Amino acid sequence: MTSLHVKMKDIPKEDRPRERLIECGAGHLSNQELIAIILGSGTRKESVQELARRVYKHFEGLAMLREATLEELKSIEGIGEVKAVGILAALELGNRLSQFKEPDRYVVRSPDDAAEFVMEEMRLLKQEHFVTLFLNTKNQIVHRQTIFIGSLNASIVHPREVFREAVKRSAASIICIHNHPSGVRLYGH
Repeated sequence: MTSLHVKMKDIPKEDRPRERLIECGAGHLSNQELIAIILGSGTRKESVQELARRVYKHFEGLAMLREATLEELKSIEGIGEVKAVGILAALELGNRLSQFKEPDRYVVRSPDDAAEFVMEEMRLLKQEHFVTLFLNTKNQIVHRQTIFIGSLNASIVHPREVFREAVKRSAASIICIHNHPSGVRLYGH
């Protein structure tokens, strides 16, 4: 019996796992297609998709694959140490992501809360710093960023820099803060 080996370059682009992930997103790929992407390449005898199918079948699905060891993976024909390590790394990353919990976030209820959050860090700075706090809908700080560092008594900031980061972080609100290293406070600005 002769096995027909199909090379990846012979498969239409829209059916290749990497291209499908780029076009449709990872959520639209089968488990076997995701494994094929992790493997990266097949062997001389079979395509990466065929190899991924055999790996998936060997472990009877994801539940047993999650418990795979380096030795078990290497025992599969076509899986060497490099591919086995890649699979184990992907499994560990998935495991860590499933256990990840957001840290407790600082809540801003008043201007004093915002000032207290940055005061210790900013009070000894020798140049003017323009800092923005990005908050979620619960007024929790999700990100803090120094947008601009100016001179002793001036800081010029363009709104697009502030709002670009706010959009990127999906911030519900922002708080802009700057220090006065010269000791002179200008009100009404």
